Amino acid sequence: MLSAATAAAPLTRRAVLRTAFTATVLAGTAAALAPVLRARRPRQTLTPAPLAEEETYRGRHIAVDVAGVRIDGRPLHVMRRADGSYLSGINHFQSYGTPMELARAAVDELGTAQLAFAATPHHG
Repeated sequence: MLSAATAAAPLTRRAVLRTAFTATVLAGTAAALAPVLRARRPRQTLTPAPLAEEETYRGRHIAVDVAGVRIDGRPLHVMRRADGSYLSGINHFQSYGTPMELARAAVDELGTAQLAFAATPHHG
């Protein structure tokens, strides 16, 4: 029977390099996968603003509901951004926190002009 001292293989340069290489590969893999694993965690979602408001602003009737935003009965094209804010075709360089804020800003921008009625939907 072999003793414990003779059973253990001597530590060679090759074994040390193999261990260091393996540790480096594992660390690199963990660093590469960390963003992917972090992205799989459930994120806090923004709840949409309640959509059932009407008001008169600067003499214009604004209605915000599930059908969309209307100014004097004419639809305003509204887009929702990934961060939860809203923007429109009237001023697509600025975002607003709620559809009502967006509609007020559109009224300010329109002045006395009216929105055009959309003839038909232009998306597929």
